[in-house]
Amino acid sequence: MTDDKALTSVQSDRAVEVGRAEPVAGVPRRGVGLSAKLLVLTAAFVLLAEILIFPPSAANYRLRWMEDKLNIAAMVSILLIKSGSGELSREVQDEILQTTGAYAIAVRDSGTSHLVVIADMPPKVDEQVDLASAGSPPAAISAALSTLFFGGDKVLRIFGKVGHSDMEFEIVIPDRGLREGLLVYSRNIALLSLMISVFTAILVFYAINRVMIRPVRAMTRSMLAFSREPDNPERIIKPEARGDELGIAEHELAAMQTRLQKTLGEQRHLADLGLAVSKINHDMRNVLASAQLISDRLSTVQDPSVQTFAPKLMRTLDRAINYTQSVLAYGQAREAPPVRRRIRLAQLVDEVASLLDLGGDGVEFVNAVAPDLEVDADAEQLFRVLNNLCRNAVQAMANAADASVVCRLTVSATREGTVTHIQVRDTGPGLPKKARENLFSAFRGSARSGGTGLGLAIAHELVRAHGGTIELVESHGGNTVFEITIPDQPIDISKARGELRRHG
Repeated sequence: MTDDKALTSVQSDRAVEVGRAEPVAGVPRRGVGLSAKLLVLTAAFVLLAEILIFPPSAANYRLRWMEDKLNIAAMVSILLIKSGSGELSREVQDEILQTTGAYAIAVRDSGTSHLVVIADMPPKVDEQVDLASAGSPPAAISAALSTLFFGGDKVLRIFGKVGHSDMEFEIVIPDRGLREGLLVYSRNIALLSLMISVFTAILVFYAINRVMIRPVRAMTRSMLAFSREPDNPERIIKPEARGDELGIAEHELAAMQTRLQKTLGEQRHLADLGLAVSKINHDMRNVLASAQLISDRLSTVQDPSVQTFAPKLMRTLDRAINYTQSVLAYGQAREAPPVRRRIRLAQLVDEVASLLDLGGDGVEFVNAVAPDLEVDADAEQLFRVLNNLCRNAVQAMANAADASVVCRLTVSATREGTVTHIQVRDTGPGLPKKARENLFSAFRGSARSGGTGLGLAIAHELVRAHGGTIELVESHGGNTVFEITIPDQPIDISKARGELRRHG
């Protein structure tokens, strides 16, 4: 009863696991979506690009402003020189200086300097600017930023040639107007950059949202819906007809959801089967216990025919009771490690044949194993392997409608050194393609409708426990061959030496 309760608990837990997807602890709640993040980041990156462009453009604005002021001073100087006006009145000088915003305008011609107009000169000039060599770009950028942030009360002396004239002009002017112009220019650039960044972000967002975000959002919704109802075929995503990376991801997600849904169905079938086995096992053990008591009484009957069959019946019942105790849940309970001994394979094959009831099926059984061939194996486990293979073969051949069809099951074996090769050959119709693809998988490798495929899965597990292999050598109409390879158990050299020393 303890085993039955344990199995029921395990199968119930397994059914809960595969039945419904529960929320996973630690999954973050939904926050700002990808669309909003993309919009903000695009606007920020475009604005950053505009900010990086601003310092060179500010330096260029400063240079153009000084060139314009020098050009105005040059035109005034040339007009006055060419007109021969000579000295100007104070009113005219003040008008010119007020118009240009300068303290003084001068011209140098043939090495001689002439002050064209002059007002009250400041005590000092803070910066000398030669427009012929305005400095390197980093220096120009530094000067423009310095004027923007710290200017407004400095005096500039700007000089250089204008056009193709040989005369050199100069102007002494405060940087207040330059700073005010830079501030206005900066404001305009900032507003324009903000508009460009927002407009670009909207365009980029719209394009990427159509191409990427919407498919990703659709995959996210599909995964969430599938996690809530993994057994609902309608929750499998329907891929779009696109060949890019997202299209491939959608197709792979659909394939993965399909495989997972199939696996969940198989797991649910396994859980239901395990629960059914547990219930059947409970009642079967009671029936077998009663049958064992009856067989014990039969062993006391002196009838020769009863004495002939009673030992076989008792061994069969003992095996059945052991199976009910060890096969409570396939896949959950591990098979016991093999207890290996030297056994005569021919006798074990005869015992398998005696339990197949071949007379009613019209199947001829051939034991082609040499009487003296021995195999190093667990007798009970090897019996189960051969019994499963032979029963599958008999069931495959039992459906032959034509009495003239040869139905023969042959078990043969050879020994090569320390390795024993056992072949189970039948003349059945062969295994279908689906059964060959999932040959040793439980619930998937059955060759007949309604089968579970557990026989081959159990045989595969038992042979592997012996360190051997089982494989389908050939399968077509009239010839299906399974081969079992079992090596002798390796000898522990250190243990053998210890035994020799102890007995020596």
